[in-house]
Amino acid sequence: MNNQIIACAKKYDADIVGFAPADRFSPDDEIFKIFPETKTVIGLGFRVLRGIYRTAEEGTTYYQYTTMGVENLEETVMPLALINVSNLIEEEGFTAVPQRKNQLIVNDPDSTNPEMDYTDVVRGVMAEHQIDFLNCAVMCGLGEKSMINSLLTPEYGPFIRYCFILTDAVLAPTALANTNLCDRCGKCIEACPGRAIKESGELDPWRCSVYYNGANGSKNPFMPPDAFMGFENRMDIINGTAEFDADGAKEILDNIYFYPPAKHYYRTSICARACDRACYIHLEEKGLLTKKFKRKFREGEDWKLDTKQFETLKREKEWEFTVNQKEEK
Repeated sequence: MNNQIIACAKKYDADIVGFAPADRFSPDDEIFKIFPETKTVIGLGFRVLRGIYRTAEEGTTYYQYTTMGVENLEETVMPLALINVSNLIEEEGFTAVPQRKNQLIVNDPDSTNPEMDYTDVVRGVMAEHQIDFLNCAVMCGLGEKSMINSLLTPEYGPFIRYCFILTDAVLAPTALANTNLCDRCGKCIEACPGRAIKESGELDPWRCSVYYNGANGSKNPFMPPDAFMGFENRMDIINGTAEFDADGAKEILDNIYFYPPAKHYYRTSICARACDRACYIHLEEKGLLTKKFKRKFREGEDWKLDTKQFETLKREKEWEFTVNQKEEK
């Protein structure tokens, strides 16, 4: 039945299909809490179009990454593939349990999902079991885990999203990826406009959320000159060097109105996954990606905007305040 499943999945726009036998998972894995009879986990990978990242790379269009690369895949394409492959499996007399990530649920009560508005995220919902999506992707042979816990595939690098089906059908397994794509070069860490990734590869989700939404003025062409005017550490925020905790992040996020969100809670990514783009460029330069293109992803120097305009406005505002104070006296 593997070939039938692969054909159906690709008909509904999956780019990669993999199969993991249940014995690749520990007995206490979430997959068995959700569906104890699981014999196979089926992984479906969907590429995010390279061109969507390219427009952000050039600083010309940002909305398409969120609407077409995130929202459309998560809310339309992936569910359609899941339901049709699941229907095929159940037509053969086996049970199929589709697994699509609930982006609004975060088990860690102190964390957030940068792709969503933090006010919509529900935290600490332990009663709602969710599988470890990245681990399942690796177990299904879709790709390998990078140093910053993203999935790297030999075809598309980090430009990939994925979902799964749990089934009691015993299917032929896909071999685990043996690609060694991640060489821990650290390009992903260097590329983050908000220093949200530590040298160890650990991600600070609140910093990521702030700069995913475009708090760095050197990488946000939509930021107005008076952005964050009421903040004492205004220029540190704009330059990506500010220190803040979760409450500080929420205050910053409450003052980011530079670009509209998408429909299904998704926040528009102004950083456009700078970490993933840097990783892709590195893999492409090393010739490790099997999917080839006629032009390089980055053909020139990475651009940055001058943030002096924000410093100038601050001095002007301070001058206006001083003049007004003198006039009042």
